[in-house]
Amino acid sequence: MTTSSEAVVDGDWEYRRLQLPPGVSRRAAATQLSIHAEFAGWELSTVRLYSDGTRRVWLRRKRRPADVNYLAS
Repeated sequence: MTTSSEAVVDGDWEYRRLQLPPGVSRRAAATQLSIHAEFAGWELSTVRLYSDGTRRVWLRRKRRPADVNYLAS
């Protein structure tokens, strides 16, 4: 799994891109995304499945007030 090291901030939301290689099963992909959701607060925004089997996933989460204050200064 390839993870974008930086999150993209858009208004009240923070986005992060993941890329899952072709060999990852649907069940394994769901498990990985569930872990991101449960332990880091991410939710699924978009999934693209390419013809070679690669999945590009965008996760999003609401920015926390501490993050907003930190970025504003």
